[in-house]
Amino acid sequence: MPVPLSPSEPALAPPATDRWRPLVELALAEDIGTGDLTSLLTIEAARTGRARVEARAPMTVCGLPIVREVFERVDEGLSVRDQETVWDGVRVEPGQVLLRVAGSYASILTAERTALNFLGRLCGIATQTRRLVDLVADLPVDLVDTRKTTPGWRILEKYAVAVGGGMNHRIGLYDAVLVKDNHIAAAGGFDTAVQRALRKAPPGVPVQVEVESLAMADRAVELGCRFLLLDNLEPAAVRQIVDRHAPDVVLEASGGIGPGNLRAYAETGIARISMGALTHSVISADVALEVDLLDAASAEPDAPGDGSAGA
Repeated sequence: MPVPLSPSEPALAPPATDRWRPLVELALAEDIGTGDLTSLLTIEAARTGRARVEARAPMTVCGLPIVREVFERVDEGLSVRDQETVWDGVRVEPGQVLLRVAGSYASILTAERTALNFLGRLCGIATQTRRLVDLVADLPVDLVDTRKTTPGWRILEKYAVAVGGGMNHRIGLYDAVLVKDNHIAAAGGFDTAVQRALRKAPPGVPVQVEVESLAMADRAVELGCRFLLLDNLEPAAVRQIVDRHAPDVVLEASGGIGPGNLRAYAETGIARISMGALTHSVISADVALEVDLLDAASAEPDAPGDGSAGA
């Protein structure tokens, strides 16, 4: 049975359709090309029926609105029906039906792989995120994503992180400032880079500075920065900076953090932990589409010598 979100975890609205529809169109064009030869050759155009999309493993669901769009882009005559107990963010078990689709069999099967690719990828990210969030659910820390996303998929992959209980960092280079080691080197020094960023950032745009030691953290705070990224530091060093500067400074740990050491970092008192692993090395969830209406007799090959074409 599906496990619903708790009252404190309301269902998230997906990103605006115009932000990801071009990706759906690209994926369909890539797969269909000049036409789905197998479906065109084997299925009568007027033959209609139903199919179901189901989970084959435990997972956190994500991507149902995108799946609906895929089916409807292939054939606006298809009817996609959500399940009352399943929506993005729900945890389901193997065999749980996620949605049903009815209409032209050929259209359903033409859309199948693209729909499952989107659903599997996004469920995989949401499931991975939820698993990691649950590891530290008793501690006051947020898990944050990064820009290590599949090109073209960022808005959807970050949505999947949020569905899984994670927090989104900046979407791109345009909505926040993050002064990293290469910026510092290219600008001519730490103080120069930090002072320029703080002075020139547009109103309301957060400025975060990457530091690699307690001394760098101290200096960034002296210069006026109140948002630090503690990069590739051991938990003991992170705890030192937390003890020195929290809660007046927002502190985020990153670099080399995975399931095996996540809790050690969370126990330092850090407010945020950013992990590229939320998106860049996720295994897609196991989802499948099955046709409902074929009975056992019509699913078998014709007997030798039987000239009937079947229904």
